[in-house]
Amino acid sequence: MRNNKHYLAISEFYGTQCAKRSQVPLIAHINEGLQILDAISSSTRAKEAFCIHPMLQDDTALSESLEHNSVFNKWALNPSTVLVAMEYRHVANAYLSHHFQSADDHIDLSVSKEVNDMLIADKVQNRKDFEIHHLDSHQNSAILAQYFRNWLKRLGITETQYRELVQQIDTLNA
Repeated sequence: MRNNKHYLAISEFYGTQCAKRSQVPLIAHINEGLQILDAISSSTRAKEAFCIHPMLQDDTALSESLEHNSVFNKWALNPSTVLVAMEYRHVANAYLSHHFQSADDHIDLSVSKEVNDMLIADKVQNRKDFEIHHLDSHQNSAILAQYFRNWLKRLGITETQYRELVQQIDTLNA
């Protein structure tokens, strides 16, 4: 996958950037998400869309990607992959942590298995990082912990399955 143009595009987009709080390289989210997508037998297109989703996720990134000379445009990405990434944006952005109200929050999933697989990869990886770097230290720790549980429950991922996926990431990163 690392020679795939969608991976090369996000590698260029991220460069050497790191997360503000944890200082983990941003590309680690993609690498670990791809490991999860492999573990759940996702399609190549889902993996490609996962690679580019940060380039489209928020309004600023989307706006920058629409610029003629953007990294996004430079790589002439597969249109159907872009479509999957845009559907991911739509579903993921409909339930962000600031939308959290309770353990019973309603979360809409996609009609696309590929998008739902991407959501599994994203939420498992984000929860793993949250538990390592922010659990009990972030001001909204309890809310964020339940937010991730809400997503995984809605995606049909049990706590056991979550732990198994994290274990696979840890094993591959060792």
